[in-house]
Amino acid sequence: MTFSILAQDLNTGAFGGAAATGSLCVGGWVLRGDSRAGMSASQGAAPSTMWGEDVLERMRGGEDAQTALDAVVDADAGRGWRQLAALDTQGNTACHTGRNNTGWSGSLLGPGLVVSGNLLDGRQVLDALSDSFQRADGSMAERLLVALKAAERAGGDTRGLQSAALLVVGDMMPPLTLRIDWAEDPLGALHALYRRSQSGDYAAWLPCVPTRDNPEHGPQ
Repeated sequence: MTFSILAQDLNTGAFGGAAATGSLCVGGWVLRGDSRAGMSASQGAAPSTMWGEDVLERMRGGEDAQTALDAVVDADAGRGWRQLAALDTQGNTACHTGRNNTGWSGSLLGPGLVVSGNLLDGRQVLDALSDSFQRADGSMAERLLVALKAAERAGGDTRGLQSAALLVVGDMMPPLTLRIDWAEDPLGALHALYRRSQSGDYAAWLPCVPTRDNPEHGPQ
C-alpha cells in the first residue's frame, strides 16, 4: 500500500525519509525520525505507529537496527500484516515484511539506505527508488524527491497515489517535515511545498531556530 525510503548522509550524519501511498496521510502513519536514534518507516496492510516509535526508542538506547526491529516485531502477534524498516545512527539497516501483506511486497537494504513497500507494481519500484536516490545530486531532500518520482514512474502503488511525505532530521539543522495528506498529484504538491519552504520569509526565519548542536540559538 506504500513505498518508502530511509537514508543517511554519511558526511553529515543527517537522516532523511520519504514515503508515498494510495491512501491518505502517509506522513503521519509511516515516517518517524530522531537524529539521536535514526529513522523508521512503519507501514503495511495494518500499520502500527507504535512500531515506528518503539524501534526508534530502542535504537536511541543503543540497540542496532536489526536488534531493535526484531524485538518490536517478535512481540506483536499481528506482525504478519505489517512492514517495518529501520536505520540506526551507524548506518545499519533492517526490514520486516509480514507475509499477509498483499500484492508485491519487499525491501532492499544497504549501508545507510533501506527502501521498502507493499501492494506495489513489482520489485522494479524499489529498484528505481534506491537507484535514483543514489544517482541524484543535490540536498538530501532533493534526492528523496527525485527517488519518489522515479518509483512512481516505475509503477508505484498499484492503486495510484493520494498522499506523500518528506522528513529530514539532523543535529545541525531544524527538522524538515513536509506532508501532503491528500492531493490528485501528491508528489507534485510535495515538490512545490518543498520549493516554497526553501524561499521567502520561512527560509529566512529557519537559521534562528534552535538545533541539537545549538539549543539556545535564537534571533540575532
